[in-house]
Amino acid sequence: MPIVSPHLLDLLVDGRQSERAMLVRRGVQRLMGASRVSLLPELSLDSGRRADLVGLTEKGDVVIVEIKSSIEDFRVDRKWPIYRLHCDRLYFATHPGVPAEIFPEDCGLILSDGYGAEILREAPEHRLPAPTRKAMTLRFARAAADRLQVAEWAANPYLTGLNDTAPR
Repeated sequence: MPIVSPHLLDLLVDGRQSERAMLVRRGVQRLMGASRVSLLPELSLDSGRRADLVGLTEKGDVVIVEIKSSIEDFRVDRKWPIYRLHCDRLYFATHPGVPAEIFPEDCGLILSDGYGAEILREAPEHRLPAPTRKAMTLRFARAAADRLQVAEWAANPYLTGLNDTAPR
């Protein structure tokens, strides 16, 4: 299911994330927005995996934030090492109910309460090769444009051409 669907009541929530994960995401989005990092949730990568949050900094650096809402969520997920191939910095984000010590030291760590977030540990930098950076930047831009178009069409059915009663 795409991240934006004209058939859902809330176009920007696809239903795969728990309420707790959505709260963590909101806090991270506020933190990153204040740092002028543009974020897209649930971005598919060329590896076939889908990252929880992918961000672009003003300098063009790519960050990925993997949200973990519980100890079990972290323990069962073994796909996150692949994300390093797609970003300059990799973070985990969680809430105060999850112990920080379960997360690997070689990744950044963000603590979120849903209203805001704080970086507890900065992510080490692993610079992307230029072709990968270009591919990720294009993937980010195209996904953002496509999602905006779908949201715009859902908000105004006349734009889709599907409404025969559109004013002429």
